[in-house]
Amino acid sequence: MRILFVCTGNICRSPTADGVARHLAAKHRLEQFEFDSAGTHAYHTGEAPDGRTLRAARRRGYDLSMLRARPVQAEDFEVFDLILAMDKGHLVWLQRECPPAFRHKLALFLSYSLRWTGEDLPDPYYGESADFECVLDMCEETLPRVLGLA
Repeated sequence: MRILFVCTGNICRSPTADGVARHLAAKHRLEQFEFDSAGTHAYHTGEAPDGRTLRAARRRGYDLSMLRARPVQAEDFEVFDLILAMDKGHLVWLQRECPPAFRHKLALFLSYSLRWTGEDLPDPYYGESADFECVLDMCEETLPRVLGLA
């Protein structure tokens, strides 16, 4: 199963979800999964995740250093089995861009959460260190259900 995580610039939220998902899949030997992340905008194409994202993830044992930002591309809608929007604005954008035949693949990331069901994963970009930790908390709580571990 191929899963794509989508946020705005692909340097904070979606690479965090991508990295945590990769870590969980490796830890539980879930070889059937492939992951990627992308942005609704090409602001940071080719860049590594935000330094604060990298540091927060590293403190919890996640290595995001190999990830590079890229925008969502038309073929992503066909190639990926599940496309998870980090917030409702991203979901609306994806619904607008997605061909009707593939819209069933779109979902809000936190629709898989028990604690934050249906909420937006908050953007930490203009925030403090605690905001990056909050994104990690939300990813760690949600991703086991995305991967069928909970």
